[in-house]
Amino acid sequence: MSANNNKILVLAEDQNRCRDLTTILDFLGEQVWEVDHAALDKMTELNDVAAVILNGSDPDVVPALEKLVALDQGIPVLMIGDPDLSDLDAGISGHVIARMDWPLNYTKFVDSLYRAQVFRDQYARSQERGQQRALQLFRSLVGTSRSVQQVRQLMSQVADKEVSVLITGESGTGKEVVARNLHYHSPRRDKPFVPVNCGAIPGELLESELFGHEKGAFTGAITARVGRFELAEGGTLFLDEIGDMPLSMQVKILRVLQEKTFERVGSNRTVNADVRVIAATHKNLEDMIQGGEFREDLYYRLNVFPIEMPALRERVEDIPLLVHELVARMEKEKRGSLRLNSAAIMSLCRHDWPGNVRELANLVERLAIMHPYGVIGVQELPKKFRYVDDFDENRPVDDVGMPGVPGLIGLDAPALLPVNGIDLKDYLGNLEKQLIQQALDEAGGVVARAAEKLRIRRTTLVEKVRKYGLRDDTADEGV
Repeated sequence: MSANNNKILVLAEDQNRCRDLTTILDFLGEQVWEVDHAALDKMTELNDVAAVILNGSDPDVVPALEKLVALDQGIPVLMIGDPDLSDLDAGISGHVIARMDWPLNYTKFVDSLYRAQVFRDQYARSQERGQQRALQLFRSLVGTSRSVQQVRQLMSQVADKEVSVLITGESGTGKEVVARNLHYHSPRRDKPFVPVNCGAIPGELLESELFGHEKGAFTGAITARVGRFELAEGGTLFLDEIGDMPLSMQVKILRVLQEKTFERVGSNRTVNADVRVIAATHKNLEDMIQGGEFREDLYYRLNVFPIEMPALRERVEDIPLLVHELVARMEKEKRGSLRLNSAAIMSLCRHDWPGNVRELANLVERLAIMHPYGVIGVQELPKKFRYVDDFDENRPVDDVGMPGVPGLIGLDAPALLPVNGIDLKDYLGNLEKQLIQQALDEAGGVVARAAEKLRIRRTTLVEKVRKYGLRDDTADEGV
């Protein structure tokens, strides 16, 4: 978990369940803070809390969730069980980022802890930027990849500037999302945002669509009509697929950008145009200029501030976050829900994504219809998305257990419970001790390297080495 938020708060009235959760989290190297509902009512803040595990079978689970979100707007909640939260505001229920069955599935539990860390880190970054609205502004531009961070940086630089912006990138990368966010974060946010798809309107009708026409201006013009420029007065006009605009119209758009005026079709009255123009295209306009298909002067008028959208295949590390965002949006709109296990996410990361984010969104929608509220594995994905062969995270893995550690086979196979029962805490303690000793042996006694193998913090490992009296068995180097 994050260095600043490193405790897992376990909230459960069932003391046995609370104790079991603490044992498991302690085994995973997490710091635990146990509270009950009475203690929660007296709390005024959630210092150093990375995530909350909430027992869904508790009678006060709904008010507890409301209290947690009131204490911390960035708190992620892992719910054990599936209580009815339909009456809650989406802004509160949206903090429940995972629902888990009891007893816990190891892989799903670790995945959920990771998702909680991502949720927490994303919120922390938005707070550090001092832009509370950024969480809504860049809602559809989630990601931690360098390319997405660059896009967000460019957007923050130009959003409030009165200049034309040209957004380029493949279809489905989110060009209109960027345009809408630029408008929303500009001084024109209270005025209209008017999109026009230049490729979807026949060339002979495009002039009337953009500038409007007077009654009788041409056959069929039985009434006067206001064009998109007038509709966008004071706001933003988004010219999508500008590369499909005919040359004859390009000249007229250039004049509007230069003179800030236009005339309706069939009229000689000049109309002022107080409009910011944002254009987008998936085509290479510089190549079109060379081929005589696009005006060079218009290109430079539009391309005052360019923003290039990265293809999804160039930022596959953002796919888990995008999936989470798409599922959260479905849940907020009450259109269903689902979860993808780590194997399915791994498989999606290997896809080429010719349709980019739009293709990913369509896949999530389809899966939610086919497997409502299900957990999606590789086998539930359409065939073209299956890149991990025969991988099932719930399938026992043969002959890959760790030497000297009985019952631990790939950490996913079920351990056998003795007939007379078991002291779980002692069993996990011995198991943890053996794993630490093995990691130290393989790392030559260097604690920092052993901690990397165990995926825990170095300071946590130092404490556990002292706890189990392993220090004398290790080298001093790196401890």
